[in-house]
Amino acid sequence: MGEQINLFSDLPDVSAPGMKLPALKTPVWTENKAKLIAKYLFYFVLITKHGAYIDGFAAPKQPEIEGSWAAKLVLESEPRFLRDFFFCEIEPERAKYLYELVANQPVTKPKRHTQVLVKDFNIAVADVLASGRITPKKATFCLIDQYSFECHWATLAALAGHKSLGNKIELFYFLGSGWLDRGLAGFTANLDVPERWWGRADWRSLVGMNGWSRALLFCDRFKEEFGYKHAHPWPIYERGSSGKVMFHMIHASDHDEAPLIMHRAYRNATKANEPLEATQASLLDLLAKLQTT
Repeated sequence: MGEQINLFSDLPDVSAPGMKLPALKTPVWTENKAKLIAKYLFYFVLITKHGAYIDGFAAPKQPEIEGSWAAKLVLESEPRFLRDFFFCEIEPERAKYLYELVANQPVTKPKRHTQVLVKDFNIAVADVLASGRITPKKATFCLIDQYSFECHWATLAALAGHKSLGNKIELFYFLGSGWLDRGLAGFTANLDVPERWWGRADWRSLVGMNGWSRALLFCDRFKEEFGYKHAHPWPIYERGSSGKVMFHMIHASDHDEAPLIMHRAYRNATKANEPLEATQASLLDLLAKLQTT
């Protein structure tokens, strides 16, 4: 896709208490949200040089749009420091995209572990966490790009609580802010669906809330209930609109550098990756500065 343009002058302040972030200057469009995740991981693994990636809803939602499939972008990102991949997809027909993607990857040394799980992510998460591959010291990232209300709150709790030591599994949780009011208001039956999604019986209180305030409420719950040190909502906009936010990507992490790296990824989501050595040096410098403050 083309370069982002400085369309909006009122992009939100994504800072949180204790972490002041520079103002956002350009929006990320919906078709580029996968590129945002891939760019962040490109930056982060230059620091960790290892890692595991879990994708709860991994099949492409719009396979006709080039660059919109996070699983493909992340799996094929260079350098190939990520070593473990778990791709979950409930629909067997859609899982075929994942099997084909995995089959087309070159052999790497050391060998990567890549697993496709064809089942509900809320069930598959137990298999992933019991695999023995998500160890306390392994940097692990989980993308939850659900359609609407598929991911249970208990699933988030399982991911956040998996590691008894070290930093928790980082979450990239897409909240469908653009249609959330309409979706929740439409529930007159199957009321267990929004209750499992929200994790409480008071999900109706979300209807009619200001979108930004609602996203911040999610961030507060991620920090208070799951114990994340940082949780920030990153707005994803509808292209061609006058500022309609279709998603808030809730990024939850225990790493102090994570919000700053995500800010850099947001700014550069659609740009080509920067030269490796210079990028790695700047990221390590950022880490060193944070460790001395």
